[in-house]
Amino acid sequence: MKNIIEIINLNLFYGKGLQQKKALRNINLSLSKGQICGFLGPNGAGKTTLIKTMLGLLSPRSGTIMLFEKKPTDALTHQAIGYMPETANYYWYLTPKELLVFYAKLFKIKPAIFLPRIDYLLELVDLGENKNKLMKTFSKGMLQKVSFAQCLINDPQLLILDEPTSGFDPIARMNMRNILLDLKTKGKTIFFSSHELSEAEIISDKVIILKEGKILKETKPHEIMNEKGKAINLEQYFFDLVKNE
Repeated sequence: MKNIIEIINLNLFYGKGLQQKKALRNINLSLSKGQICGFLGPNGAGKTTLIKTMLGLLSPRSGTIMLFEKKPTDALTHQAIGYMPETANYYWYLTPKELLVFYAKLFKIKPAIFLPRIDYLLELVDLGENKNKLMKTFSKGMLQKVSFAQCLINDPQLLILDEPTSGFDPIARMNMRNILLDLKTKGKTIFFSSHELSEAEIISDKVIILKEGKILKETKPHEIMNEKGKAINLEQYFFDLVKNE
């Protein structure tokens, strides 16, 4: 397989006629197996729009998206993806364990496989002691942890995460970072959007910076200093690039 993600000359429009707006502009990117890509940009840059297009929820005007060398709408593609939205609206009268059982059954995973996996995942995200509590009592950070566990229930080969550490405290953020790096060692491919630039700098093999639906830069965090010829972190690099474009 050449690339897990392959996007070529992608364009997407919102609206019609005079109200039409170009949301994504000539997007080109690729991601190979076992890579982590941080997808960065200011609010309204088009990060979530691209993610929804990758999932087959939005249809592009032109260009192509291939995941595992198949279209995003392919059923086999869906089986291999784990998606974590920025904000998950779950059934609040369920417990985390009940929710994960529900999703496991949607994937047609056998109980002998999903029951121990659910216990493992809830311990992984530090919700083991809360697995039988109603989610309506949970904080935003706890709900994000449930969402991440749900993302992993089908043991996906590709993780697509939209602001995965939103609402996390520093300890939870560090735990998420370690989990993602461990998943990478197991050959998982991870594409995530984030406003946490320091986190993206630490774990990403490459970062893509988006503004107004257009990719401004694709680079590797360790190459930023060489490019600028001086000591600079990703946060400052991002700020300078977005401000000056």
